[in-house]
Amino acid sequence: MSAAKKAKTEVLDIALPLDPEGVSVVLGAQWGDEGKGKLVDILAEGADIVARCAGGNNAGHTLVVGGVKYDFHVVPSGIITKQATSIIGNGVVIHLEQFFAEIEHNIECDVKGGASNMAGWESRLLVSDRAHVVLDLHQSIDGLLEKEKGKSKIGTTNRGIGPVYSAKMARIGFRVCELYDEPEIFEAKFKTNVANYQKRHPDLEVDVPAQLAKMTALAARLKPMVIDTIPYIHEAFGTKKILVEGANAAMLDIDFGTYPYVTSSSCTIGGVCTGLGLPPRKVKHVYGVCKAYSTRVGGGGFPTELLDELGAKMQKIGHEYGVTTGRPRRCGWLDLVVMKYSCQINGYSSLMLTKLDCLDTFEELKVGVKYIYKGKELPGCPANARWLDDIEVVYETLPGWNTDITGIRDHNDLPANAKAYIKYIENQIGVKIQWVGVGPDREASLRIF
Repeated sequence: MSAAKKAKTEVLDIALPLDPEGVSVVLGAQWGDEGKGKLVDILAEGADIVARCAGGNNAGHTLVVGGVKYDFHVVPSGIITKQATSIIGNGVVIHLEQFFAEIEHNIECDVKGGASNMAGWESRLLVSDRAHVVLDLHQSIDGLLEKEKGKSKIGTTNRGIGPVYSAKMARIGFRVCELYDEPEIFEAKFKTNVANYQKRHPDLEVDVPAQLAKMTALAARLKPMVIDTIPYIHEAFGTKKILVEGANAAMLDIDFGTYPYVTSSSCTIGGVCTGLGLPPRKVKHVYGVCKAYSTRVGGGGFPTELLDELGAKMQKIGHEYGVTTGRPRRCGWLDLVVMKYSCQINGYSSLMLTKLDCLDTFEELKVGVKYIYKGKELPGCPANARWLDDIEVVYETLPGWNTDITGIRDHNDLPANAKAYIKYIENQIGVKIQWVGVGPDREASLRIF
């Protein structure tokens, strides 16, 4: 059997059948970068529609399929699944130039790897006419705002996500549908926006004629993909299998994350409904994805962070660098206070535990189980993110397995201590782990039940 054929067979063995009577959702359970794209890719094998509901190209999902590595940011990871239609929903914000650059980059990945997974992408990708457009000026403002904050900066990706969501809420943003209004209407609104932004940011420079010309050309390229996705999705209920791909993660949610060190969208379960126009009763399965340890990019509290050689070891073994920015990720022990909180908010049906193999060489493993603040145990994650810098974490210590598990393809073959680690996590958070990742490739995933 060829390697490609073998990989496909193994994926089918670990995938779950999706139900046309209800929507299945994949969400990040920590601070992002958990490997959500991998689970989306596995489940997309049985999907008719794969939809992205929130965020922009500040997100980054890496897939490794047949040895070919793909990097997705705003395009749903399901785009390489040829029988599925991918949808960029109304809750997503899209920078058109970088959207097309992302497509072209992944086509190049195909060519270099001798694959054809991106072939015909334009016939299976749809964009909501209600999605908001990220303009170059939003990205410039993002950088200016971070500069103003100095040492208190958020650590954004400088992709304009905060400014465009701010514009959306202030009702001065641009929806995709407005790209196809009368040119003079779009131009007048654009010029008004520029003038108002320049009053607030005198250093903001915008070449208005050049920007308008660029937007006109990009809008023409996008137009064949633009539809009203609300009736499209609703007409699919009962006959099509729908998979929703979340972006970012629970601890970066604008309401429930470590505010203000968060993203600007709702990346928990509520954002799935508002970002696609889904009735809550249609959401049937919610799959969370978490790493076997913790990572975080950018500023903000991180109670279980390791600032010693163990943290450096995790970073090196896990290749912990952001897909979107290339920034090194901060690393630390698994935080079960965060996981319990994430489970409460999202109501996960089950979890995928990724990168278990990255702990293969650790003699012992610590797991954060309680937060103590000023001598008192907190009931969960505090609303005041400043507390996170002064929290004392109570740890439990478990033995490592000191065995290379990257070649294992049956969960029953995992070392006893690895199984015990999985079981301990399940018992602490009250949610079953359904899949375990033991390597970066698509097929390096074990389904437990």
